[in-house]
Amino acid sequence: MRPRAKSPAPTPREQAPRGDGEERARAALAPLGEDERPAALLVAIGVCLLLALGVIVGAASVHDLSRHGGSVPGAAVLAVTLTLIAQGMYRRRYWAVLAFEALLAFQILVTSLALVVASTIAAAAICLLSVLLGGWLFWKLVRVMGRIQAQERR
Repeated sequence: MRPRAKSPAPTPREQAPRGDGEERARAALAPLGEDERPAALLVAIGVCLLLALGVIVGAASVHDLSRHGGSVPGAAVLAVTLTLIAQGMYRRRYWAVLAFEALLAFQILVTSLALVVASTIAAAAICLLSVLLGGWLFWKLVRVMGRIQAQERR
């Protein structure tokens, strides 16, 4: 039998005690600074406010809203809810980012289903772009949520 070759010296990462993944992830997240708002959070706030404005403009410009399945009070509730979520995200509240991510997840699912039944290349491209942009923003907000949580724990 041949003698086994010596393995190279362990790297510092290998020497570190192995805790569970959650502890290592928490240690890697730096809490948000005093007035820090990451770019993904600012994009999410802007999207939320644009959606609220779009709901208001849409409700005001459609003459027979009930015929199209909507109502003015429903549009008002949706616009106020989106505005409150945007305000909560501006104040860096975990619940607000979580609520916006739930809306993003719903949008991604619905747009993915719309992609399946898209009848033109332009409609499919719009659906695909919506899924990609929504997924990118969702992914970027996950880290922001972790940093907000790290800040709340300190």
